[in-house]
Amino acid sequence: MRHRRLRLCIGSLLLALAVLLAPISVVATWVNSEVTDTGRYEQTVSPLARDPAVQALVIDRVTDQVVDRIDVRKITDTLADTLAAHHAPRILVDAARSADEQLKGGLRTGVRYAVAKVVKSDAFAKAWDSINREAHTAATNALTGEGGVLEVRGDALTLNVGTVTEELQKQLFGVTLVGAESIPGADKPVVLVRNDHLSEAREAARWLGAVGPWLPVAVVVFAALGIWAAPSRRVGLMAVGIGVGVMMCGLLVALAVMRQICLDALPAAAQSQDAAAAAYDTLTRFLQQAVYAALLAALLTVIAAYLYGPGRGAVAVRSAMAGGADAAGRALARKGLKLGAVGQWLRTHRALNTGVVIGAGGLAVLLWNYPTPASVALVLLLVVVVLAILGVLAAAAGAEQR
Repeated sequence: MRHRRLRLCIGSLLLALAVLLAPISVVATWVNSEVTDTGRYEQTVSPLARDPAVQALVIDRVTDQVVDRIDVRKITDTLADTLAAHHAPRILVDAARSADEQLKGGLRTGVRYAVAKVVKSDAFAKAWDSINREAHTAATNALTGEGGVLEVRGDALTLNVGTVTEELQKQLFGVTLVGAESIPGADKPVVLVRNDHLSEAREAARWLGAVGPWLPVAVVVFAALGIWAAPSRRVGLMAVGIGVGVMMCGLLVALAVMRQICLDALPAAAQSQDAAAAAYDTLTRFLQQAVYAALLAALLTVIAAYLYGPGRGAVAVRSAMAGGADAAGRALARKGLKLGAVGQWLRTHRALNTGVVIGAGGLAVLLWNYPTPASVALVLLLVVVVLAILGVLAAAAGAEQR
């Protein structure tokens, strides 16, 4: 009894550590991939240049900055003075002097049309991709607060219009005609997300990026040792599956809450809610994908552990699968399939073969660069198919001996 209690305490402690570290591991791996993998970072930020809400925000800001720098009053006064000097009718002179708003509106329409045509073009998207591909330091800059396309300034995540526009000139004309420092509005970055705790989140992201590669290994080691130490390994496997699943659900809820906090922190009159939402969803979509993959893997772990238990449903499923494999094996034996020593080995070592196949499937998911729900489902399908084939072959060997 003492030995059992000791194993229960040690196993519970190790499993608890694995479960608590699981969501931190997912977040840390995501941060690490965004900082160290140029291709992954480019995939993350590339859709922002093609998002209608972000395009609309850039178009509005650039149009406002260009039009605000044009002295419309000077233009109308010059026009009125010229008309007066040429003895134009008084009504025309007065109309020219009072045409400020009409001229400004026309300028705004023309500038907006030109800016929109450029921003929605392939050249703008290519410029955006080129910046993020050739200067992957932008990913690090977003976490460290240094200069770049995406930059953290205090409590705001900003987009540097000058850098994007400078690269856009290279895409359109092959050269930089106007430097970033001479572009209107280049010194006023577009605020995408504002939050009072962004600086603290940035510091946490740095720390997670440093320990990211090691946390998944720690989770697997703690879980394996906890399952091995538990008095009932099947119960330990179910416990870690349920625990990780619950933590992944909690992480999804936390991401949704953080999204709403970021959107609520924006001044509605000055910022674009749609652009901020698009930026948040785009930048975190791979993190959400990884969370769903981990949640699916945890669910499959619980189901597998249950199917190896004494429950009525588990016994019925195992019986049905065994019956199907036996029927298929007998049919192959009647067709003349001869497996010899190989078949005998498969029949004798069924448990070992099952464990090796399931373990190989789990290892494949762990070693997958960026696992997704689709990749987890694919590995599951392959494991089931291989187990089914091995079961049929083992049954065929048994029918051959009879």
